[in-house]
Amino acid sequence: QVQLVESGGGLVQAGGSLRLSCTASGRTFGNYAMAWFRQGPGKEREFVARFNWSGGITFYADSVKGRFTISRDNAKNTVYLQMNSLKPEDTALYYCAATTSPGNWLRPDTYGHWGQGTQVTVSS
Repeated sequence: QVQLVESGGGLVQAGGSLRLSCTASGRTFGNYAMAWFRQGPGKEREFVARFNWSGGITFYADSVKGRFTISRDNAKNTVYLQMNSLKPEDTALYYCAATTSPGNWLRPDTYGHWGQGTQVTVSS
């Protein structure tokens, strides 16, 4: 059983920073891709960033490119999302997800494992 636990959300002013963490347990994650999604009020869940665990390749949504950075700590089985220059439109519930599927990595249904989410609120 794969378990993902997010932490690090909170309330921050526009222009501020937060670092989200996602700690994974239950499996060896060498073949997994790890991703962050978010879901704002009244919106669909959308892709934010992805990390191919084995190859270290990263991808970002255009809306966060240059502001957000996804990284990992292998020893801790943890993936991070460093979020800088936050904007009110970044307000959302942020989810960590994992998959071994080669499917469309932009789609939430490609990912079979999800955390419970951590709330990020950016005030103007």
